[in-house]
Amino acid sequence: MEAKKDILWRSYLVYMGMMVFGIFVFAKAFYIQRVEGAYWKSLSDSLHLQYREMDAERGTIYSEDGRMLSSSIPFFDIYLDFGADGIQEKDGKRFKDNIDSVSIYLSSILGEGTAAEYKRELMNVFERQNRYYLLHKNIGFKQYQALRDIGFIKKNKNKNGFIFVEKEKRLTPFGLLANRTIGLSREYTDGSGNVVTKNVGLEKTYDSFLKGVTGKRLVRRVAGGAFVPVEGSEIEPQNGSDVMTTIDVNIQDVVEQALLKVMTENECTNGTCIVMEVKTGKIKAIANLGRQPDGSYSEDFNYAITKSEPGSTFKLVTMLAGLEDQYINLNSTVNLEGGKWSFSNRTVWDSERHHRTDVTYQQAFELSSNVGMAKLAVNHYYKQPEKFIAHLKRLKLDQPTGIDLIGESNPSIPNTTSKTWSSVALPWISFGYNIAISPLQTLTIYNAVANGGKMMKPYLVNAVMQDGKLIKEFKPSVALDSICSKTTLDQLKTCLEGVVTSGTGKSLQSPFFSFAGKTGTAQVANGNKGYTEHIYQASFAGYFPADNPKYSCIVVIKNKPFAARYYGALVAGPVFREIANKLFTVDAELYANYKHTVFTDSTKAVWKGSAKDFNTIAKQLKSKIVDTGKKGDWSTVNANRSQVQSDHWRVENGTMPDLKGFGLKDALELLEKQQLQVIATGKGKVVGQSILPGTPVQRRQTVYLNLANPIE
Repeated sequence: MEAKKDILWRSYLVYMGMMVFGIFVFAKAFYIQRVEGAYWKSLSDSLHLQYREMDAERGTIYSEDGRMLSSSIPFFDIYLDFGADGIQEKDGKRFKDNIDSVSIYLSSILGEGTAAEYKRELMNVFERQNRYYLLHKNIGFKQYQALRDIGFIKKNKNKNGFIFVEKEKRLTPFGLLANRTIGLSREYTDGSGNVVTKNVGLEKTYDSFLKGVTGKRLVRRVAGGAFVPVEGSEIEPQNGSDVMTTIDVNIQDVVEQALLKVMTENECTNGTCIVMEVKTGKIKAIANLGRQPDGSYSEDFNYAITKSEPGSTFKLVTMLAGLEDQYINLNSTVNLEGGKWSFSNRTVWDSERHHRTDVTYQQAFELSSNVGMAKLAVNHYYKQPEKFIAHLKRLKLDQPTGIDLIGESNPSIPNTTSKTWSSVALPWISFGYNIAISPLQTLTIYNAVANGGKMMKPYLVNAVMQDGKLIKEFKPSVALDSICSKTTLDQLKTCLEGVVTSGTGKSLQSPFFSFAGKTGTAQVANGNKGYTEHIYQASFAGYFPADNPKYSCIVVIKNKPFAARYYGALVAGPVFREIANKLFTVDAELYANYKHTVFTDSTKAVWKGSAKDFNTIAKQLKSKIVDTGKKGDWSTVNANRSQVQSDHWRVENGTMPDLKGFGLKDALELLEKQQLQVIATGKGKVVGQSILPGTPVQRRQTVYLNLANPIE
């Protein structure tokens, strides 16, 4: 009996324990469901559902005349979700009934496989019940629209298994044109395998406006770790704003072609050119070209806002200081000592050898004499160098220009109280060494001279627009009311004009228009090799027309080691002149100052055109043309009271012909045979051309023609 009671007692104890455990489990389940239910449900959802960002459509960057410089183009990836209930119901009857027609459409629209191949791929995905299978990447918008219009996809909106994921690709319609300044968005993969988008230029500076407001999309985790969008759960993004720049596409094209031509001919390492509107500070064009390993050129770096030793273009500042402090005037004399001067155990050399001794400071500037500028600095500022440096600071050369472009260099201006200041620092600064400023800073000073002494802050953007409405507007801003007195300013203008008429830039002067400027040639160190490779930076800064400036311009080009041509007047100067020449022929305001040949004698006329056409006209008019006997497809016909004479000639390919006197039809035929691009303004006969006769030309080069009536 005792044993039986012991067994029963143990059984009851086990039973009671199980009852208590059961009650505990039930209570815990009740607690989890009723009290913690919301928490665990949200945790479950977080493992299977999550929101992902949807990028807004990025705004467009426009030129000043409304042409697109950078825009977003939509692209789409196609995924298949053939494991969903909607596609698998009734053993996939809906899908199987339409697979043949869908395959035919896919083959026709996508064009990368036959209908049979697409059918086989779709059936494999269906049978495996893939939840997020990539069918195709990067289809265009027209293909996307065509796919959405397929009957099976259109009628079964949430049960067709097709998922279209929209992306965008940033494109620059004008290709290389101002590419670095515009700043095309660039994608790269970082060390962790993540795709990172990096913006530069205006794309980076105005990113907060361009990118818009990010949206959200709910996605569900499915088998295999993929995430499928949940239809109807999107929070739509807000599209980005548009940026209206100051860039003029035509001027930018002229600048890049002129810079590329010279750099290609001389195999230069890198170069930049900026054109600024004198009165406003608007940047009308900015080109940055770097030589690539294969010998081609691309906009790889923004050299325009990167500091370097300016060289002789800085001499304008030295002259400004001496004239403003009234230590010298243009007729004050200085001994150039034949272009060689020893000072403090160092020798100052003039880059171009001469035997000049006593000259005026104006002549020293026109000759670009390092000795002349060094003596000016030493004779008047050696005991008070801080007074000279004060001029630099007043001209704001110790700070960036503040242009609306991220990445502008901070200039390097020596401190007279620093331990690094030496006895030769001042004379070397006077001709553009031992300091570092950007080409844009140099141009800002020259632009101020052209603008009557008023320094304008350079800028690149006119306005920010959202759906055609003005969001933010940028207007011209004065950085400094006057860089110097009017007396000093007039003397500086005289010096700059003298450089072109009788100084180092006299080979650049044009019979058709006037301009003013300064050449520059600076030797550049090459890392550990120092100056042994004779690398020179050529530059030219100035403005045009000289008497009523509309544009200022700077050209800075770094030459290859041991280059045959490296002087500013031979490398950078021709770029400046070609830009000015072309703008004079296409800009209506400048054209008024263009000194082109005018046909004024109505008793004698000259025509140029097709020899065949002239013969046809003569035959119809029953007239006689006296032939000079020369052979060629083209004729120059001269008419006077006694007879009509015809002089035949041929066009030499690769060389620009003299087009004056041509009608537009014949001029187009002649130039397009050489695969040149033509932009013509006006009407009548050709009276001006941007590329001078006899100049070598290249395919796809742009030629600007100005037309006007021959009788005035």
